[in-house]
Amino acid sequence: MRQIEIIEIEELLAGRGPEKIVVHTTGSTGSEKVIELTRENLIASATAAHQFLGAKKGDVWSLLLPTNHIAGINVLARSLILESNLVDVNGKADFTAIVPTQLFQALNGDEKLLTHLQGCKAVLVGGAATSDSLIEQAKRNGITVVTTYGSTETCGGCIYDRTPLAGVEVRVNDEGLLEIKGPMIFTSGWYTTSDLATIEDGKVSILGRNDDVIISGGENISLAQIENLLANKFPNQNFVAVGIPDEKWGSKLCLLSDKDMEISDVSELLSVRIGKHGIPKEFLSPIAIPLKGIGKPDRVAVSQLFLNK
Repeated sequence: MRQIEIIEIEELLAGRGPEKIVVHTTGSTGSEKVIELTRENLIASATAAHQFLGAKKGDVWSLLLPTNHIAGINVLARSLILESNLVDVNGKADFTAIVPTQLFQALNGDEKLLTHLQGCKAVLVGGAATSDSLIEQAKRNGITVVTTYGSTETCGGCIYDRTPLAGVEVRVNDEGLLEIKGPMIFTSGWYTTSDLATIEDGKVSILGRNDDVIISGGENISLAQIENLLANKFPNQNFVAVGIPDEKWGSKLCLLSDKDMEISDVSELLSVRIGKHGIPKEFLSPIAIPLKGIGKPDRVAVSQLFLNK
């Protein structure tokens, strides 16, 4: 996918050239989608983000994400709106945006990145779920983390620290799916996400993707719940859970980890918290986690690892 240049965003924000920017995104099934975002979408997203963060003209953003994804494009737009110079990891920044994988790397050996993040007023972390233990570790290391939720369709993060940004409305439909409305959304009206959620006292809790729920032996299993439980128990390694078609189980729960461990290490925790049906039928480790986009686990690629065994 083509990287977007800052001059393209500058011309779009100034009302010159094309009226929309085309962003390619990959869905959970691996299929590509094309989303068109307008000047108004980008400005609304940046303005709401700056309002939440208390950013002012002259504040500096660092670009640590590729600009073929909305998260990187948003950094370009925010920097232009604040009329400041964009920097990279070698510069001093007030704000930046990263994915959980980068936060993990900063806390596990990447000293340059760690120092850069520690110098920011706020570090937006999104693109995939961030475990509570990773957030706590970041805070202990002097990083001010702001978790974000959003997608290309919502022009990036529109919910910060579980709080909808200014102008953003949220609700949960009868199927338990989160619906979002606001000036940064790519379409008018309500946009229905693929994420199961609850809303309490204005705070949004994402329970996992609707298409991340498998039925194994007649039991519903949330892959996101499996991963979150393990991430909090074992903060120094990564896990991906997938469902593989199986004659006996319908969908067989399989688990992959990037660190060497035994299935017995996770079985007791999952059995107690979820039930015996939450114990993986197959387990692979240590194997590097296949990623897609800006750092999301590639479940399709992980599934192929088990199918090709």
